[in-house]
Amino acid sequence: MRSHKLSCLMAQAGIALLAMLLLPACSVKVDKDGSGEEKKVDIKTFAGGIHVSQDANPSETGLPVYPGAHLKADDSSDDKGANVNISGFGYGVKVVALDYQSDDAPSKILAFYKDQLKKYGNVLECHTSKGDWNINMGHKDSNELTCQGSGGVDTELKAGKQDNQHIVAVRPEGTGSKFTLVYVRTHGKDTDI
Repeated sequence: MRSHKLSCLMAQAGIALLAMLLLPACSVKVDKDGSGEEKKVDIKTFAGGIHVSQDANPSETGLPVYPGAHLKADDSSDDKGANVNISGFGYGVKVVALDYQSDDAPSKILAFYKDQLKKYGNVLECHTSKGDWNINMGHKDSNELTCQGSGGVDTELKAGKQDNQHIVAVRPEGTGSKFTLVYVRTHGKDTDI
């Protein structure tokens, strides 16, 4: 089964892609893998651009990969990461997400990333249900991160501000864990990604 989180990111990118396609395109470039599957799409228009790729680099999340962890293996999908950049009309968003798995318990992974996230500010711990990410975006009253909802077996750590978030979502899996590293950066008219 395809990772729900990455599928959601790709679906959101697809919606943005459709919106940008309605604009007159200056260039559209689609790169495919050996089996003919689309791996990367770049669209440039007069109004902005979209870059969607399954090739995400862990360094783009601003966090190291937990020692001994490896990209999550999923027999039915090659989606282990996503790199999405959308810009136009004075607004932009960049999302980088990678799914990993480890033989270590969630508590060890959480301890490691609590320490790593401190460099981005206070570390907030949220508890969520599977696939119910707590990504704060667009709250005009504050740029501070918050937990939305409560409960669930997933633990989500996040640090930064709404316009520059570093997130680690950890879930028990068998005797080990699976976790996702996420970086979300938005910008308005006066700033760049």
